Amino acid sequence: MERNDTQKTLATWFNFKFRLLIGGIVVGLLSGSVVVLFRFVLEESLERVLEFYHYQLRHMWIVPLWFVILVIVGWVTGMTVKKQPAISGSGIPQVKAVLQNKLNMNWWKALTAKFLGGAISIGSGLSLGREGPSIQIGALTAQGFSRLMSKSKTEENILITCGASAGLAAAFNAPIAGVIFALEEIHLNFSPLILIASLASSLVADFVSKEFFGMSPVFHFMNVGPVPLNQYVHLLILGIIVGIMGVVFNKSIYAFQDFYLKMTWLPAPYRPILPFVMSGALGLSMPLLLGGGNGLVNDLITDSFSLKFLLVILILKFLFTMFSYGSSAPGGIFLPMLVIGALIGVMYSKFINGLWGMPVLSESSFLILAMAGYLTASLKAPITGIILITEMTGNFTNLLSTGVVCLVAYMTAELFRSHPVYEVLLERFLHQRKASGETEQSSSKVILEVPILQGSRLDGTQIKDFQWPAHCLIVSVKRGSDEKIPDGQMLLLAGDYLNILTSDRHAAYVHDCLKEPAGQSTDWIQGIPNEKT
Repeated sequence: MERNDTQKTLATWFNFKFRLLIGGIVVGLLSGSVVVLFRFVLEESLERVLEFYHYQLRHMWIVPLWFVILVIVGWVTGMTVKKQPAISGSGIPQVKAVLQNKLNMNWWKALTAKFLGGAISIGSGLSLGREGPSIQIGALTAQGFSRLMSKSKTEENILITCGASAGLAAAFNAPIAGVIFALEEIHLNFSPLILIASLASSLVADFVSKEFFGMSPVFHFMNVGPVPLNQYVHLLILGIIVGIMGVVFNKSIYAFQDFYLKMTWLPAPYRPILPFVMSGALGLSMPLLLGGGNGLVNDLITDSFSLKFLLVILILKFLFTMFSYGSSAPGGIFLPMLVIGALIGVMYSKFINGLWGMPVLSESSFLILAMAGYLTASLKAPITGIILITEMTGNFTNLLSTGVVCLVAYMTAELFRSHPVYEVLLERFLHQRKASGETEQSSSKVILEVPILQGSRLDGTQIKDFQWPAHCLIVSVKRGSDEKIPDGQMLLLAGDYLNILTSDRHAAYVHDCLKEPAGQSTDWIQGIPNEKT
């Protein structure tokens, strides 16, 4: 039986390439449609909630009843997360765990729970974004399609990547950023096969999104010109500022997660009640802080806020985001990060303009630059930061200046030894699962694709000279457009892609053992994990 499973996996690997493009298109249509529905529910829910807060200000007797409802909704959200732990937070670490064969989810239960939980949390006004849930919803939809069509585990992983890229594309009308994020942050390599499939999926999802929501970008900025070259010194300063603030954001996320975990006197299902009650207080006093905040970003350009008021908004938005995400309520951190970055950019330009007594710096330009830099510092994904903000604003005039800010922000985060936020959140999620005794066992076969990077230990090494981990077999080596059947004498080179056959049970162990030799960064991991048998 196991031999037949291996033969089927190998046969599928050598034949499935012709079906991958079609699969990507179908996944883009399915995932894009589900995410568009999710986005519509969020926007309608939040709009109705904001209208209800205005109504409460005229009928104060409703306020106590509303807070009782928020407590109940917070408890329901907590119970949903308790029953389906994989839907907590943004969902991006969970998608990464699935692709690394460290997590197995019931796609239908997780999909429905994430959809409803995310709609309740974000639609009620918690400071959470739609991008993380959209990525997980897209990935789960793709996984469901794969399971229903009886795809191999290897093809399923690629379709999950396609679903993730489609989810981001539909959430933000950003198809190229969806592809780049899926490859740079989730799949962790730029395999040509996965690139083409993800691109097809992302473009189809973006078409579905634009058909429903229109052609306008998420953020509407008018008359944004290029930053003059004589102002580039400000880009360096801004990059350092958002780089430091991005590090602070990451460390605060972990600190607030620990804060909730230390609340042993409060059972986990009751913890989301705290941010829900906070949303009620802010809804009555400062409703512009509710939700992800894309409306607030547009308001920063159209309305004139004082520097002191912006500082208050920044502090409150930051703390509200920490309390919301730390509670494990379903929702992402992309949009709140962008809002915080936008606030920093506007505050910096207002401060400089105030010093000179004239509008020296463009507030809209520095708002855009700070968003990209802040996102880069937190995610450690500069290409995603540049492309995503460019697509979300529909402005391509500041690519050079955006690149400068993102580079400086990235290097600043490097100097502080900050690690990518989703990598750390993944490790924390897996650690909690291990502590609670949640594991999955499987014996199906899977093919891992491992890229060899320039200067790595495998670069320039013969296959026979490297001690490969147990329970794996190199079935082919892709070099350029050729796919070679390897032997022990074959010299591995940078740019090669190793296709390695292993069992689903050992895939995570094999993947982790080969990360460092292949040149993938592991400086944030304390040692190579031990094999679990």
